[in-house]
Amino acid sequence: MKIDILSLFPEMFSGFLNSSILGKAIENGIIQVALINIRDFSRDKHRRVDDYPYGGGAGMVMMPQPLYDAVSSIKKEHPAARVVLTSPRGKPLVQKKAQQLSQEEHMVIICGHYEGIDQRIVDSIVDEEISIGDYVLTGGELPAMVIVDAVTRLLPEVLGSPRSLEEESFKGGLLEYPQYTRPAEFMGMAVPEVLLSGNHKRIEEWRREKALEATRKFRPDLLES
Repeated sequence: MKIDILSLFPEMFSGFLNSSILGKAIENGIIQVALINIRDFSRDKHRRVDDYPYGGGAGMVMMPQPLYDAVSSIKKEHPAARVVLTSPRGKPLVQKKAQQLSQEEHMVIICGHYEGIDQRIVDSIVDEEISIGDYVLTGGELPAMVIVDAVTRLLPEVLGSPRSLEEESFKGGLLEYPQYTRPAEFMGMAVPEVLLSGNHKRIEEWRREKALEATRKFRPDLLES
């Protein structure tokens, strides 16, 4: 299995990838893991990858261009690679999902950051969003490590003994609305007009509606509770 990890802080993975069973699996060629710095694909002279969100609000949003170019550079050689985004609104990482992902030959993991990534990237190149729990972290690097660990340990020869896999156990809030940042149009996809209107009441209503839609789509159990 080949895994590409797109991150703003690839240095965080050094100890993780060189330690324990995972380190041995990489050393023995059972799996291949490549670390890709998203900033390397920024066209800004300062390697900037974030901007203010359309419609206002706190925090920053990851810009679409660096992420799009980074994933495209991989897809040119490996068009079938499955693209996963670490996201609080993603489907929970459970053992069944780890088993499904372990069947992939090539996986790309995007480490989310800031208030999120531009929704147009999610709509155009992300195959699925995965969450490791209902809590907030400073970035997607730790979730990416959890995904890599949970998935690769299921591969043949990683743990050494098949019995190791047999003898183991397994706000009331809404999810956030979609985020957008500059440019207003990207790859033919436009930011929703309401976010450019300056009408804060309409923006608030739109965000509430989209938050409900996202929660109903991704985590209906949150609505039930």
